Amino acid sequence: MTYRVCFVCTGNICRSPMAEIVFRARVAEAGLDGLVEVDSAGTGGWHEGDGADPRTVAVLEDNGYAGGHTARQFQPSWFSRLDLVIALDSGHLGALRRLAPTEQDAQKVRLLRSYDPAAGDDLDVPDPYYGGMDGFEECLEMVEAASTGLLAAVRKDVEGRAA
Repeated sequence: MTYRVCFVCTGNICRSPMAEIVFRARVAEAGLDGLVEVDSAGTGGWHEGDGADPRTVAVLEDNGYAGGHTARQFQPSWFSRLDLVIALDSGHLGALRRLAPTEQDAQKVRLLRSYDPAAGDDLDVPDPYYGGMDGFEECLEMVEAASTGLLAAVRKDVEGRAA
């Protein structure tokens, strides 16, 4: 049974596609790519059908990541097929929990940086959209740092299903 993770930010062109592509690479490196499916979406549909922001693509490529992306809007009906919904900031967390059809679905929503023990109390990944390249580089650093803990949690869940 496939374990499904969806990363969510506002427009699905900066933070969430970056998290999707980085985490998909971590899943493949861990040999879990046949067991874990990774995608992303936005809380809004402003950019539906667009590719990732060129700055996101550039930062990912500069750091050895590859992968195409098409923006889409998160739909409440997806909760039933998802195991984890990873919000990139607390605004997304609240919006997603309000969209959740059931309390069980709301419990699937977590903040990405909650998987990074070094994050402390600051669990939001800042939106780099209105800034320069340094914001996109900082975003990648935060995503990579949290991906280690997230991968450990997902691996534990996947192995628990197999037991």
